[in-house]
Amino acid sequence: MTTILVTGGTGTLGRLVTERLRAGGDEVRVLSRHAQPYAVDLRKGGSGLATAVAGVDTIVHCASSPGGGDEEAAEHLIAAARKAGVRHLVYISIVGVDRVPYGYYRTKLAVEKLVEESGLGWTVLRATQFHDLLVKVFRIVSKPPVMLLPARVKDQPVDVAEVADRLAELALGAPAGRVEDMGGPEVRTLDSLARAYLEATGRRRLVVSVPLWGKAYGGFRSGGHLTPGLAVGKGTFEEYLRRLVGGGRSA
Repeated sequence: MTTILVTGGTGTLGRLVTERLRAGGDEVRVLSRHAQPYAVDLRKGGSGLATAVAGVDTIVHCASSPGGGDEEAAEHLIAAARKAGVRHLVYISIVGVDRVPYGYYRTKLAVEKLVEESGLGWTVLRATQFHDLLVKVFRIVSKPPVMLLPARVKDQPVDVAEVADRLAELALGAPAGRVEDMGGPEVRTLDSLARAYLEATGRRRLVVSVPLWGKAYGGFRSGGHLTPGLAVGKGTFEEYLRRLVGGGRSA
């Protein structure tokens, strides 16, 4: 039986990865800031981290914070993994981190480099944005009567459950390096996705696309975060919305 540590194991992706690995009979430890018995703030490291990685064969690193600290967290995790003799480190990244000059993407790319240079066996999977991220954004920008969106930007959302399936599969395999990117089934304009959200939630808003500026916007506008040639996901945004609304969850 393999012992696997999932960082960020209580989050949107990590929770699903944990469920899949446990269903296969593996021993899975969940590390997050508040989940006992492995409650660890990776940005600070400490003795709790050493305890969490002791005897672990594989780490699936899902923990991440757009607010900062990912590089420090990765450095602490890698150092502890090396000392513990961890065989395999699996990292989830984002499509386009090397093409879109956006702050959070630059951080994810820097963590990829740390993983690659860690001296551990490693696997990196890049995926496009999850459906739930779009919903979080649309929930915020639909509060006013006019829904403002960046002009000429498309997205390729993917079902987080499908990414979890792929990560679990990679965790149980041998280190594979950088594997093929994973994109959702459709490349869609933001305004079409927003209108699907409004229809599903019964909101009436005027959708207006607004030109922005800056290198990051240019990267998104040029599609640097998309992977149309690897549209391997199956679940569509509308299917996700039907499950969300039908399940009574807040959209």
